[in-house]
Amino acid sequence: MFSILIDLLVGGVIGLTLGLLGGGGSILTVPALVYIIGQTPQVAVTASLVIVGANSLLGAFFHRAQGTLNWRVALVFGGVGMVAAYFAAGLSHLLSSTLLLVLFALLMLVVGGLMIFRKTPSDGEHVAHGWFITVVAGLAVGVLTGFLGVGGGFLIVPALVMLVGLPMRQAVGTSLVVIAMNSLAGILGHLSQTQLDYMTISLFVLAGMAGTFAGTWLARRIQAEHLRRLFAAFVILLAIFLLYDNLPKLS
Repeated sequence: MFSILIDLLVGGVIGLTLGLLGGGGSILTVPALVYIIGQTPQVAVTASLVIVGANSLLGAFFHRAQGTLNWRVALVFGGVGMVAAYFAAGLSHLLSSTLLLVLFALLMLVVGGLMIFRKTPSDGEHVAHGWFITVVAGLAVGVLTGFLGVGGGFLIVPALVMLVGLPMRQAVGTSLVVIAMNSLAGILGHLSQTQLDYMTISLFVLAGMAGTFAGTWLARRIQAEHLRRLFAAFVILLAIFLLYDNLPKLS
């Protein structure tokens, strides 16, 4: 019973993060599945894609109702990302579990630093860029999605804002469609190599639905800049913990 409550609690937090920030679910999901549930990193990578993909799809539905979703950008960015994620998915099995977690932590440090130190433009400062930039950014995020098992939201939102030129709130909603698409491609690439714990996944998704709804509701009421900086600090702290735990094992 206690383990079920833990699954529901963590799943709810993951959904809340996705609905609120349009990303971050995988940053929480992979370490939670490894350190709390006890799964191997390879299994956690695939399960993370299922959990985050399902919650993102629901979050996109909520954001669509609020008008904070750009379908054209989502389909182009997500379409090329799906192809890249599918072919990159098998690469994670070429690395040891420890090295996979170290790479995951290093990526978290980079993104957390960008979230803290790079100023997010206001909605009036945004200028839309060409489709070439959208395609290249989508390919890059897709590769990381398949390789590291991240839905990519913590990369997609900055890319949509700084590279593609979407306003912050629209980038949050649009990112959820892209995450769902990339996660589906990553799942297809991993399924033949991994056995999943469907009970744990079901509990995470169930709780995540409630969290996603709450996060979408809160996103309209809290300043995005404050949330972004707090979440970035959390990402960096979690990355430091992962490096502390895994770097000694590489030697």
